[in-house]
Amino acid sequence: MSDMLVKLWELPPLDAAVEAARARGVAIRRALAPEKPVVLEFVHSHWPAWVAEVDVACARLPVACFIAVRDGALLGFACHDAIAPDYFGPTAVVESARRQGIGATLALAAMHALKAQGYAYAIVGGVGPAAFYAKAFGAVEIPGSTPGVYAGLLKR
Repeated sequence: MSDMLVKLWELPPLDAAVEAARARGVAIRRALAPEKPVVLEFVHSHWPAWVAEVDVACARLPVACFIAVRDGALLGFACHDAIAPDYFGPTAVVESARRQGIGATLALAAMHALKAQGYAYAIVGGVGPAAFYAKAFGAVEIPGSTPGVYAGLLKR
């Protein structure tokens, strides 16, 4: 899985995407510090390999984890600055809520947060769905980026 690069100055606007999600009953927002245990439990139950990175993102101030919530239930998350500064990810949406624009809106919120921090580019680390990032953000593969920052990663 290669890394990808996103030009943050060419991002689509965030407000329209957040409003469209809200019209479908989904709130896209930063997680709050007291929600950290709930978010970590959610991630652990669906994507246990990402708990440590989400934990780091939730420990930052401001919290570097965006969440999607419908009727009090978590649907997905998107983090930044978890594995390294200026890195986007991890991110995921539960299967039942996919193909509704939720993942794209979560990712867009995190990308805009990186832009607000002053970055011109964002790195999407260890990309799975490369076509998604290419379409949503014009992301391009970074040649020679595998395994990148993940080289020598200890595993259970």
